[in-house]
Amino acid sequence: MRSRRTTLAVPGSNPRFIEKAQGLPADEIFLDLEDAVAPSAKADARKNVVAALNEGDWTGKVRVVRINDLDTPHAYRDVIEVVEGAGADLDCLMLPKAQDATHVQWLDRLVTQIERAMGLPVGRIGIEAQIEDARGMTNIDAIAASSPRLETLVFGPGDFMASINMRTLVVGEQPPGYTEGDAYHYILMRILLAARAHGLQAIDGPYFNVRDVDAFRRVAQRSAALGFDGKWVLHPSQVDAGNEVFSPAQDDYDHAELILDAYEYATSVEGRGAAMLGDEMIDEASRKMALVIAAKGRAAGLARTKSFEPPEA
Repeated sequence: MRSRRTTLAVPGSNPRFIEKAQGLPADEIFLDLEDAVAPSAKADARKNVVAALNEGDWTGKVRVVRINDLDTPHAYRDVIEVVEGAGADLDCLMLPKAQDATHVQWLDRLVTQIERAMGLPVGRIGIEAQIEDARGMTNIDAIAASSPRLETLVFGPGDFMASINMRTLVVGEQPPGYTEGDAYHYILMRILLAARAHGLQAIDGPYFNVRDVDAFRRVAQRSAALGFDGKWVLHPSQVDAGNEVFSPAQDDYDHAELILDAYEYATSVEGRGAAMLGDEMIDEASRKMALVIAAKGRAAGLARTKSFEPPEA
């Protein structure tokens, strides 16, 4: 699994922003050809994106391009020009407004044809599918199972809120009048369950009030607590907060690694299926939970500060 704690949106029509993004610590950069680019600028934006992928320094980053949705006249040209021009330097294509499995399958088939024509490894370029309306949510299980290229399900809150007539104008915030619980809980859990059932990552959508980092952190902590792998960021000020929220705390990471060591010792050396780690009993379920935290910590580049000491005989 690629690390996607933060997924930074960058307009493909803005070379200055594209250059700046290469130096930011976001795990993923997606160069946008859709909403962030005016219709008259899309052709030039494709050229900018191809040049940036081929010539830029994206070391350590997941390189993604968001194409236009399939109801526009731009999508097929986006795919052809980007994959033909920079397929070797592209990790994934993001498909907006995925409404059913056939949308993802169309993209899969077209990319496969281009890979074969260009001599690129078939299947290497992944797909990220955005769930942005009621129809997409209704078909989410079929979408999640639609292609072996699929790597993530991504929540698109703005379009989604509009599609269900949610009464708010602030993308990512609770709607006025909703005072009990979380208006997005079902939506987030539905995306998360579909993703996990099919071995995919789940990415939360953006928070539009980019100057309020505390509010961004609050919203990000909600989806991180549920188990999401990361969140969109729209501004450099959100990147550090997002990386922190979606990384385990140092104590939790150390604890997870100790659980794995203690369980391995108990099962392989002592021949027992359960053990004690201090005052805590651990078993196979503990190991599975620890694997999640340890994997996130390793992906975030955390280093252990505590070592396992076998119990005295």
